[in-house]
Amino acid sequence: MSKKIIILNGSPRKNGNTSALVKEFTKGANEVGNTVTEFLLDSMNINGCKGCFGGGKDYDSPCVQKDDMDKIYSVYKKADIVVLATPLYYWTISGQLKTAFDRLFAVAECNCDYKNPIKESILLMAAEGYEFEESLYWYDSIEKHLGWKSIGKILCGGVMALRDIEGKPELLKAYELGKSIN
Repeated sequence: MSKKIIILNGSPRKNGNTSALVKEFTKGANEVGNTVTEFLLDSMNINGCKGCFGGGKDYDSPCVQKDDMDKIYSVYKKADIVVLATPLYYWTISGQLKTAFDRLFAVAECNCDYKNPIKESILLMAAEGYEFEESLYWYDSIEKHLGWKSIGKILCGGVMALRDIEGKPELLKAYELGKSIN
């Protein structure tokens, strides 16, 4: 049975190393009949969460702020799998991804107990270095808190300049991870 997959791509580089991981993952996922929707967050107008607890009143547009998150909400709610794709910035996820992820709280506000929709998830991350500990701590903690199930992590270190990722085994791993989803 095919799955609906949403990719929140927090890279500012449309053709960067993180996006190369996304491209290979998507190729594999599409080959086995999944539906993949990617959002390149850097090219979207997404404001930071205001912490107002005013969301959840409109199921289709749950946040009180009206910006490009409205394009994401409907896809997110229908998705079986959420892919968090990001470069490593200051030992954690990019600001673009963190901003969008924080705004997903408005969907939880649609429930009186603030329960988040249960999802499977994947982390795709590219970095100049090889120290992913803080990012993994955040990812594992958020998975536990939300009740989500991680089905894969592809971490590719040693890639800073555009196309540094070419020839890296993590590209094949991303493709195979995508292809394994059915």
